[in-house]
This record gives sequence, structure tokens and C-alpha cells, in this order.
Amino acid sequence: MSCSNNPEHKIANAINKLDNLFSERYSDTKDNIAPGGAVLIKKGDSVLYDKGWGYADIFFEKKIDGNTNFNIASCSKQFTAVAILKLMESNMIDINKSIYDISKDVLPYLPKRRKPFEDITTAQLIAHSSGIPDARPRTDKNFVLYSTDMQSIEYIKDLDSLNFTPGTEYEYINPTYQLLYLFIEKLSHENFDKYMYNNIFLPSNMYNTKYFSPDANIANMAHGYIPAEGQNEWKEYDYGEENFFATKADGGIYTSTHEYANWIRALRDEIVITPYSKSLAWTPITKVSNSKYSDYQNRPNTYYGYGWFIEQQPNYPLKVYHTGDNGGFQIYEGYFPSADLTVLVFENRNDKPRWEMVEKIDEILYQAGLMNDKE
Repeated sequence: MSCSNNPEHKIANAINKLDNLFSERYSDTKDNIAPGGAVLIKKGDSVLYDKGWGYADIFFEKKIDGNTNFNIASCSKQFTAVAILKLMESNMIDINKSIYDISKDVLPYLPKRRKPFEDITTAQLIAHSSGIPDARPRTDKNFVLYSTDMQSIEYIKDLDSLNFTPGTEYEYINPTYQLLYLFIEKLSHENFDKYMYNNIFLPSNMYNTKYFSPDANIANMAHGYIPAEGQNEWKEYDYGEENFFATKADGGIYTSTHEYANWIRALRDEIVITPYSKSLAWTPITKVSNSKYSDYQNRPNTYYGYGWFIEQQPNYPLKVYHTGDNGGFQIYEGYFPSADLTVLVFENRNDKPRWEMVEKIDEILYQAGLMNDKE
């Protein structure tokens, strides 16, 4: 067998290519105190690549590694979606019924029951196809910077129209996930953070994963940064600087690449939700490609399921993934179920192009044969 066709050689070559890719991406962290990222790539339970670059906290000069907790921004949505699916499994909610039929406790937060609002289902909220506009008020700076989930949905009860007929289009917005925050609290009769920790994080071995709040004690916490004026200058850009940073259900989780990998494994092994619920979450439901209402991940062959984007690009196996952008944080998590292949890139800077990087990673892993079906 030639060396080029040897599987072990191909994997070693892929790892070398990945290292070159990320060494170049974070080249400014070699001799400077700059933010960077953590990368973890796994095939099954085998770690192929696990490395950190740069600094989680520039002021205290804390370096990034696989245990650094990043704000994963909109990747948090899948945890909220899974919580709703768990409530569905307990017959506490029918996601295909009108949101007005969930509980009388949610009615004060919704518009007066009438068409077309009563046609909205919980499933459509999860899949970004409800038609609810993001009309959060933005004139009050304090509201924009510090509002909570419940404060952010106050405008919804006063809506007089939708952007489109529920279930017919894709529009990626955050307030619909903040409605799910309300549903989880009202149906579980528990504090949102407590419910999520006990029912989602703990079973997934995510012991250090937390939602952000101003008084939260988050170990190994990274700050988000954006470039400042001057060479190799950075300024902090997270809570107090970025709009709507304090909301939880749509984007408030702090976790590490190591603990997020535990989440992927818990989903794979169906520890948190049933095979049926997982199949629902990873089924293409709302067509994202060519949406006239939203450009977020609006690329070819892309759909949204329940908390995940689903992508079926030519020559590649199906991928479920999400991206996250919050303050200076830029997050990518991708999983190829048929290959049991996980790719995580958590960054506390947003000055580097993401999708060009993702495409290079996918090509490297594909050429190495790592996207073949799991054994």
C-alpha cells in the first residue's frame, strides 16, 4: 500500500494541515497578547485535534485552552430546543398546536387571540418560521444593553401583524427563543437556569456550563474582543458593550469545547432526548436557502430543524451545525452524524472570516477519509 493511501498517514497529514490552518489564523497570538480560539475535532470518542491559541482574558493574561468557557451565542438555541422536546416527551406540550393552547399562564405575554397569531405553533418558533418580527425597541440604550429574556418579549403582546403566514418562510430572529424561555418556566414550574442545569447540562456531563448573568461566577471565563485603534490593540466587547447580551434562551450559554463535546456525545447516545426527538431536531424543516426575510446562514442546500441548521452539500454527508455571534465571540460547531465527526471552533474575536475556515476544515477532513461512515 502506498504511503499516500495509508489511512494513518492521511489522518496525520490532515492534522498537519489543520495545524497550519490555525497557526496562520492565529499568527498574531504568537508574539502578542491577543484573543484567539479553541479548536476540538473528534472522530467518535477519539480526539484528533485539541488546541488553544491566544488569550481568554487580555488584562489577566489567561491563555485559552479546551477548558476555557466561551459565550457560545446562538449555539445556545439548540439547548433551548432540546428542553422543549423533553417537555414534549413528558406530554407537557404539543409543539404542533397553537401557542395559545400551551397554558393560560403564557396568554398575558401574547397578542389577543386572533388570526394570524393563533396559527403560530411552538414548532414554528423553534424552526424560525413563525412570522413574528423582531420589533424589540431600540431607543432606550439601557434596555438594549441589559434587557433580560422576559423584558425582551414585552413587545410581542402588542403586535398587530406578522411578517408572513406562519410556517411558510424562514426568518432568523432571537425573540421567538425568548418566548420558549417563558414556556419552559411556565410548564416546568422551575427557574429556567435551574431546569436547564438539572435536565440538560448535568445529564450531558456539562458541570461547568452556565448561563450568563451579571452576577454569575463563570470559571475559566473568556471575554469577547474586537480590534481597537492601534496595532495589536483590542477592546473588550461583551456584556455592557454588545446589544441584548444578557438574554439566555437565544444565546447566553458559557461553555468550553471539552464540555460541548460531551453535549454532542450525549445527543449521539440519546442520553438527553429520545431517538425520535433527536430525529425531529435534525430533520430539515424550514428552507433557509434563498430566504427573502433573513440572510443568516442563507447559503445553498441549507435548512433549519429544531435548534440546528442542516446542510447537505454535494459530495459531503449531512451536517447539523450552528454558528454563534455575540459581542466579540464567534462560534462554530458542526457534527456529521453518519461519520460521528465533531468540529468545534470557539473564538473570542470576530475579525477573521468564519465560513472560509469551515470550508477548508471540511475539505481537509473529507480528503482524509474522516467523513466516512462511523465504524
